[in-house]
Amino acid sequence: MGMKLLRKAVGGLGRALLGWPGARECVVCGKRLARFLPYMSSGLRPFRLPGLMQALEVVGSDIAHFSCPHCLSHDRERHLVLYLRAAGFLERLAHWHILHMAPEPHLARLIAERQPARYVRGDIAPSSAEIERIDLQQIPYLEASFDLAIVNHVMEHVGDDAAALRELARVLKPGGYAILQTPYSPMLESTFEDPGIRAPEARLQAYGQEDHVRLYGRDIFRRFAAVGLVDHTAAHEQVLPGVDPARYGVNAREPFILFRKPEAR
Repeated sequence: MGMKLLRKAVGGLGRALLGWPGARECVVCGKRLARFLPYMSSGLRPFRLPGLMQALEVVGSDIAHFSCPHCLSHDRERHLVLYLRAAGFLERLAHWHILHMAPEPHLARLIAERQPARYVRGDIAPSSAEIERIDLQQIPYLEASFDLAIVNHVMEHVGDDAAALRELARVLKPGGYAILQTPYSPMLESTFEDPGIRAPEARLQAYGQEDHVRLYGRDIFRRFAAVGLVDHTAAHEQVLPGVDPARYGVNAREPFILFRKPEAR
């Protein structure tokens, strides 16, 4: 085989395995890339979703196209950036008081750059000085403190999610928004949780991750609205029409899970 033919064959194989150079784009760092990287298990092997989670068609992270090889942003972070832009929220951040739980580094930087009126970053186990220790079940802020609460893939970790939702409703201002991205199964009629499932491996098999405490079913939207919030959830194709999820490494099945506190009468 001649050198030109060999290069062509190798190049074709590379494109088949990795995709065309520049075919993908990270909305966080702006880099063009051939592919996003899969989520890796603790053994540094591509993670495989437990069989039950596959059978239940769980909507959550896109583990096959999880992280950007340049900035390491994950799919849930990139999707939320796209949703915030499309919903017109980014332009309003400068005037808002914001509560951001388990703040993703890239998204937190993007929000801080908008210089919001108030920006509280919280976590049950803070990893740095600028993050406050906040338990969602007992938020240490007065009623009507925030215009926006970002709770991205957190509710599935919270012991008493009903208490957390009541607290979020309490601290939101009338007309304020809560972004509540959470994995769920549209195959399950009701949310599944059992306090007897405690071992990490058991939680992995039952809920999809070792530190999850429940798997939400399609009642998730009624469950979140039960505290008086109004459901404004919209599908990917509604919020991002014409946006190719494969290009940006996001899960088209994950909707924009958005709730709003009713305006004061």
